[in-house]
Amino acid sequence: MPRAASGPRPVGQGLEGIGLLSWIFKINRECSSGAKRYLTDDHGSKPNEYIDCVFKRLVAPKFNLPFSLPSLVSQCAVCRSWPARQVCAPCVSRFSPKTLRCMACALDLPPDLPCNTAPVALSLRLCMDCTRRPPPVDNTLVAFTYAYPWSELIAHYKFGNRSGWAPFFAELMLGTAGVRPVLEALHADDLIIPMPLSVQRLQSRGFNQAWELTRALARQSATPAQPDARLLLRVKHTQPQTTLQREARLANVKGAFQADPLRAHLLAGRRVVLVDDVMTSGASLFTAAEALRAAGAVHITAMALARTSAP
Repeated sequence: MPRAASGPRPVGQGLEGIGLLSWIFKINRECSSGAKRYLTDDHGSKPNEYIDCVFKRLVAPKFNLPFSLPSLVSQCAVCRSWPARQVCAPCVSRFSPKTLRCMACALDLPPDLPCNTAPVALSLRLCMDCTRRPPPVDNTLVAFTYAYPWSELIAHYKFGNRSGWAPFFAELMLGTAGVRPVLEALHADDLIIPMPLSVQRLQSRGFNQAWELTRALARQSATPAQPDARLLLRVKHTQPQTTLQREARLANVKGAFQADPLRAHLLAGRRVVLVDDVMTSGASLFTAAEALRAAGAVHITAMALARTSAP
């Protein structure tokens, strides 16, 4: 019998006796186990990098597969354990340690401050900047520090059209000290408002990640307050804040936000929760809060999924 012509091996060739799906389960399970052993040996804190490295170097070339490990339903996005939620409980615990934060801007504070061990004056829970220049919010609450793996997961959520992650992220926010009580204490005429996107950014991204978080927070907390995505407007398209220094950030967003002139009266005398996904310097959140204050909001709590650490 003539030999088959040589050429590129089709994707998945050699897996007929196993079945591609069962093979993927096997690889995920073995990689997950290897990643946990890798962490136990104190080689690092990024199991996902270990798993992807194993897959790309050893498995994908052998079977002519794409150079990425397929994600499975109910699989942890960090350690690849299965079954799990988007991020399994051990990974959530490992990568979101309790952090002492400034009450006003949520910047992480030194862990050895006196207020970390004994009840003291609230002024000790403020960072130096907020002591000198109080921000236009009454307090800020964040779930965790913007670092691995959350930085990568949030980027996939925002830029990868993964709005389905919003309920999971909202659940993590509700587990943060202070978040649920604030939402439950709101009245029916109070408001939960997301940070708005410019039209250009909304068109390119496909959805507003802060609005998806806002809706999920309102639904899961059963707060009587109403989420509203149209009361605060972004009236100026600005360049991304990530590449700018603090002063440039403030100048970049100056005049970028405004309460809807036809509905601004709804803010008079109201308590507001302002929601965003990531807080960096606070320039955008604080500028938006100033617009809400100008419209008559009497109390503003800022909430974010993650906050960058002090430089």
